[in-house]
Amino acid sequence: MDHISDKKKAIFESMLALVKENGFHGTPMSMVARKAGVAAGTIYHYFESKEQLISELSCLVRKQMTAAIENGADESLPFQDRFFRIWMNLYRFYENNPDALWFFEQFVNSPYNTEKEKEGHDEFHDLIFRFFRKGVDEGFFRKVNPEILGILAHGNIITTAKMQRYGKIAIGEAELQQIAQMLWMGLADHHT
Repeated sequence: MDHISDKKKAIFESMLALVKENGFHGTPMSMVARKAGVAAGTIYHYFESKEQLISELSCLVRKQMTAAIENGADESLPFQDRFFRIWMNLYRFYENNPDALWFFEQFVNSPYNTEKEKEGHDEFHDLIFRFFRKGVDEGFFRKVNPEILGILAHGNIITTAKMQRYGKIAIGEAELQQIAQMLWMGLADHHT
């Protein structure tokens, strides 16, 4: 959010927090403006409607998630190291941005997600699926649909972040490494 104006950033951050507390339908624009500390008219300077605000916020969150993956996908590293970096980077993003995780999970299953009707995926999922496709093609992962592998890995990261966030289990650095290692062992093609 570094390149966004302070007011727009405050609106996005307020929307993230309020959606977590009240859901989409319980978060009117007036409440977002109040929490962001801007006049009600100001919010409409940036967004024509609540739908546009939610859509732009969804794009922003996906870009941040994509950046977390890209920061771990250094092609000069061995494939297994890239897997662990991607896993850890995405986990750290969710750990450090719990409202973004909450928002994204709510958005994906909401009527605001008009993208779910379209074929294909967004850049975030395309990046994950390309990584796993490469892993299958090069023999690192089992010969399984790469989208299934991507979904399994992403679900594992989300669940780990949520369990840690809500204090269900205490997860230290060693446990994080173990979780990622167990996932790798379960997805890896052991015949190569």
